[in-house]
Amino acid sequence: MSRTEDHGGERPGNGGSLAHRVPDLGALELLLAVARVGSLGRAARELGITQPAASSRVRSMERQLGVALVDRSPRGSRLTDAGALVTDWARRIVEAAEVFDAGAQALRDRRDSRLRVAASMTIAEYLLPGWLVALRAQRPDTAVSLLAGNSAAVAERLLAGEADLGFVEGLTVPAGLDSAVIAHDRLVVVTAPTHPWARRRRPLAAEELAATPLVLREEGSGTRQVLDAALGGLARPLIELSSTTAVKAAAVGGAGPAVLSELAVGEELGMRRLVRIPVQSVALARDLRAVWPTGHRPTGPARDLLTLTRS
Repeated sequence: MSRTEDHGGERPGNGGSLAHRVPDLGALELLLAVARVGSLGRAARELGITQPAASSRVRSMERQLGVALVDRSPRGSRLTDAGALVTDWARRIVEAAEVFDAGAQALRDRRDSRLRVAASMTIAEYLLPGWLVALRAQRPDTAVSLLAGNSAAVAERLLAGEADLGFVEGLTVPAGLDSAVIAHDRLVVVTAPTHPWARRRRPLAAEELAATPLVLREEGSGTRQVLDAALGGLARPLIELSSTTAVKAAAVGGAGPAVLSELAVGEELGMRRLVRIPVQSVALARDLRAVWPTGHRPTGPARDLLTLTRS
């Protein structure tokens, strides 16, 4: 009786996926180890698997190929003639896999050597510095570049492939992006201490806030988007500025009331350079989000930074 008949007369067909006809890398590495050490048990120990698992893997490979590969005896394991030939082929496949793995590692190293972050202004100025310091401790060899702009600009950078991870602060997620909420924020109305509102005793109504010219961020910013939604699109700009720092400086200088993230004005409120004005019936809370192109979950340094923002 032939060894093929010992395996049930199986003759693998030529159809179907190559993956179903060619043994996997683990089986081929086992065959190479048997050829090298002359024992299935020692080969199993070298690869960190049990001898029964190694025996099962060899039998499965023999069934898959339709030929006997290893003769087992109390004195050890010896490759059959077919096994020796398959081992030569296996060596080439494993060597090619090693080249593939080295190339993939080189791609990962290149990816991990840099991180491009795009962030809206409030997050860039008041949250990202701390996150990037923590990331530096984890990945000292990763060079980080930061592109700061409004939320619309962040979306454009991500969709153009110019950033690996973004952070926005508006009410909605820009089209084409997936997101995760990483923090919560609230907008506050502030004025210089010399402004008449600083002496008022009752909260501002929405109608009064909407009727007053304000120092505002430009359209397209998350801060402006939240305020416009809260006032039904009726916010009146006295001055429109493109950064949180500029809006804050204008308010401190007495240009007029401003609406800013409470993250941005803590120091000024503590030093009485600005005064917080209570407001009633105006929804000024918002979520801060990490964003990335739809279907492309962050990997490498971008994934690590995303994890840090949640901790």
